[in-house]
Amino acid sequence: MDLVAACRAFVSVSEHGSFTVGAAAARTAQSVVSRRIAALERRLGGRLLDRSSRTVTLTPFGRDLLPTATQLVRLADRLEHEAQAARHRPLRLAVPAVCPTAALARLIARAHEEGVLLDPFPAGPAERADLVASRQVRAALLAVAPTEATWTVPLGLAVARDPGGGPIYLDTLRPGRADRDRRPRRVWLQPEDDVPHIRDRLTRLRDAVGLRPSQLMSAPTVAAAAADVLTHDDALLCSASQARELHLHWRPLGELGPALARGFSLTITDETDPEALRLHHTCAPSIAQCLETTP
Repeated sequence: MDLVAACRAFVSVSEHGSFTVGAAAARTAQSVVSRRIAALERRLGGRLLDRSSRTVTLTPFGRDLLPTATQLVRLADRLEHEAQAARHRPLRLAVPAVCPTAALARLIARAHEEGVLLDPFPAGPAERADLVASRQVRAALLAVAPTEATWTVPLGLAVARDPGGGPIYLDTLRPGRADRDRRPRRVWLQPEDDVPHIRDRLTRLRDAVGLRPSQLMSAPTVAAAAADVLTHDDALLCSASQARELHLHWRPLGELGPALARGFSLTITDETDPEALRLHHTCAPSIAQCLETTP
């Protein structure tokens, strides 16, 4: 016997005082409602309804059990509602703020094909880590060292004027005597690259080639850094695709070459989350497009 369905029939008939009206309210055939209530009476061991008159009334036994039956029906309805909401709960994924909108749209569409309602949340490296730690997202693309990464993005320097072929060496930014009265050229770190495994390597290289401390700076936004590149002939540390988007000239960093790179790994807040695991296994190429790299 379906206990919830039987209780639902009992509650509906009790509220309306009629098998006919109660069955209609429950959108169930009257014969089915009658069978369910009879089965419930056999299960509980007593008559719930008095059928001796034209109007159906509760027996003393039925009056005692009606509140509990009503509560059971309401709890069942609540369970179904919450289950439906859980099935349609978006998978919030913290992603780097540098991910292109078009690539994120393709990732959302690819996830939808796999039955995952994806909600990308752009954020900086530290914020993404905090969102995972506080379980405010179900997964995140965290910034990690390239040796620990699933995806890597080579970095180089973007400048306003075409430097010609070959890499750009950091020591070429060292101020000379002629630059004594002007601000030295700077290398700007955008928020996505202001992380220890990138910043520390550049700091050591800056000191090794004799640049001033002020020649390696962190910018609040990519736009602010790009503005200084255009205004002061500075350089922006970025990926080749970002440089194209900003209409800047990109070259590898001569002293470090491809060893200087962003690294990303997908971290899942709950390792038993089936949708997050499915996203990891089936959407890796689309994630790579968002990061503008390949696995």
